Amino acid sequence: MENENTEKIIIPDDQLVFVPLGGATAIGMNFFAYGYHGKWLVVDCGIGFPGENLPGVDCLLPDPQFLAERKADIVGVVITHGHEDHIGAIGYLWHDLQCPIYCTAFANELVESKLDEMGLLGRADTHVVASGDVIDLTPFEVEFVQMNHSLPEPNALAIRTKEGLVVHTGDWRLDKDPILGQEPDFKTLQALGEEGVLALVCDSTNASGGNQKGTEADVRETLIKLVGQYPGVQIAVGCFASNVARMESIYEAAKQNGREVCLLGRSLWRIDAAGRATGYFKDIPEFLSEEEALERPRGSVLYICTGSQGEPYSALNNLAATTPNKNSVYFGADDVVIFSSRVIPGNEKAISLLQKRLSSKGIKIVTDKDALVHVSGHYAGEDLEKLYALLKPKISLPVHGETLELVYHSNVAKKCGVPYVFCLEDGEAIALSGESPEILGEVPAGILAVDGKQIIPLNAEVIKKRRKMMDEGSAVLTLVINKEGKVLGEPQLSTFGLLASDSADQSELLSRITNAMEEIDPTRLNDDNLIKDQMRHTIRQFLSEKYGKKPLMDIHLIRV
Repeated sequence: MENENTEKIIIPDDQLVFVPLGGATAIGMNFFAYGYHGKWLVVDCGIGFPGENLPGVDCLLPDPQFLAERKADIVGVVITHGHEDHIGAIGYLWHDLQCPIYCTAFANELVESKLDEMGLLGRADTHVVASGDVIDLTPFEVEFVQMNHSLPEPNALAIRTKEGLVVHTGDWRLDKDPILGQEPDFKTLQALGEEGVLALVCDSTNASGGNQKGTEADVRETLIKLVGQYPGVQIAVGCFASNVARMESIYEAAKQNGREVCLLGRSLWRIDAAGRATGYFKDIPEFLSEEEALERPRGSVLYICTGSQGEPYSALNNLAATTPNKNSVYFGADDVVIFSSRVIPGNEKAISLLQKRLSSKGIKIVTDKDALVHVSGHYAGEDLEKLYALLKPKISLPVHGETLELVYHSNVAKKCGVPYVFCLEDGEAIALSGESPEILGEVPAGILAVDGKQIIPLNAEVIKKRRKMMDEGSAVLTLVINKEGKVLGEPQLSTFGLLASDSADQSELLSRITNAMEEIDPTRLNDDNLIKDQMRHTIRQFLSEKYGKKPLMDIHLIRV
C-alpha cells in the first residue's frame, strides 16, 4: 500500500512537475500536486472508502507526508467540486497543509462543514470563487472552467505556468441540456486547445462504460411514471446524497403524483443545507423530517434515502427492519424501493444482501436493470474523444479509475493522436516540461486509515490483527502455574469464530494443551517464553489440522 522504499529524488525547480498522491489508479482519495520553482499547488483533497476487508475503518486518507515536508511552499489547495472523494480529507489533513483553500460557493459550504467538524472553522483560510474566475497563485495561474456533473458547480482547472498549460478535469460530463447548472463551457475549452495544452490530467471514471442510455431529464420522466404506477403505497428512492440533480428529479416525481418528500439520512440533509445556502432548491419547499413524515397518511410521502450502496447503518438498511417501529418509517409487503444509482465496484455483495432483505419482506425492488432510473454523472462513450478533440494535449495523464477504465482511456488518447500517454502510480513524479515528459522517480505516498479517533497507516499492526481475526478467528489461552511450572486448575481457552465452548473439539484441544505442558523438560519450566511458544504451536497445529485456520493468538501465563 505504501512505497516505503522510495529513493530520494530531485524535483527540478525549472520544470513543471506533476505528482499524484492519491486517486491515480483507483476510485477515491483524489489528491494531486503540481510543483514549479519550488512552490506547490494542490488539487483536491479527498477520502477513499474502505471495503469489508477493513473492519472498523471509517474512511481512507492519502498520506500527506510529501507535502507536509513542503508546507511552507504550498500556495493553495484548489477544489474541482464538492464530492467526498475530492474534499472529504480536508479536515483531517489541513494541519499538514495549512494553506488557503479555493472553491466555488457550493463546495465551500461542504468544505466549511468538514472544517467545522474538526474544530477548524475560522482557522482555515477559505476563498469562494466562481466558474470563469482566474486566481493568481504565483508561480501558478488557475482558471476555473465550467463543466457538468451530478452536483452543482463542477469545474475543470486550467493551470498556467511559464512552462505550459495543464488542464485538470475533475469529474465531468458533456451534457448540453443539463437539469442542474449550465452546460460545459465549450467556448473556453476550445480556446484552451487553441492556446496549446501541454498536458491533460483527466478523470477516467466510467471511461469504458459505453454511450449513456439517456439523460437526467429521461431519468426524471421515468421516475414520474414509476411513482404514478404505485398509488397508496410507501415508495423510497435510494441515491447518492450528493446527487442534487437526482434529488430535484425525485421531488418533481413526487409533486407530479401528489406526494410530499422526506429525506432519510444525515448526508442528504447536509447536501440540502449546502444547496439552499447557495441558491439551489429555491423552487422546492422544505423537505419533511422523518417525524413529520410519520404524521402524514401512509402512501402520501416519497422518501429519498441514503444507503444505495448497501451501507450497514444507512436509511435504506433501516427500511429492511423486520418489525414496525412507531418512531421510524416502516416498509412492508407491496411497498417499493427504487435504487437510483450505479453499483460502485466492491459493493456488489452488500447491495445484493440489502436487496434480498428488502425482497424477503415483500418489498418490490426497482433497479436500472428494470427501468431508466439512473444515468452516470460521468462522461461516457464519445465524450472523451470530444474533449481530446477540443484540447489537443501533448501529454495525456489518465487518473482516477479502475484498471480497465485507465487502459481504455489511454487507448482513446493514443487514438486521438496524443504523443505521450502515462498512467502513473500514486507517488510517481513526472516532469511535464522540457523536450519530452520524464518520470523522475517516486516520492513518499501511501494510504492512511481513519480508525475511530486515530489516524494510522493502513498497514498498521492493529489493522493487520483485526483483519486476521476477522478471517481466521482468535484464540486466548490462560495458564496459571506455580514457581515449579506445575499447572494449577484447568487451562482456560477462549476462541472466537472457531470453536463452540462445549464442543468435543474444545475438549480435545484442552487435552492436547495439558499433554504439551507435561512434555516440556522439567528443567525448562522456568522459561515463560518457551512455555508460550509451545502452547502457540500446540493450538496452531490443532486448528490447522481440524479447520485449516491460523488464528490470532494470545497466551496469558500467570505465575503464583
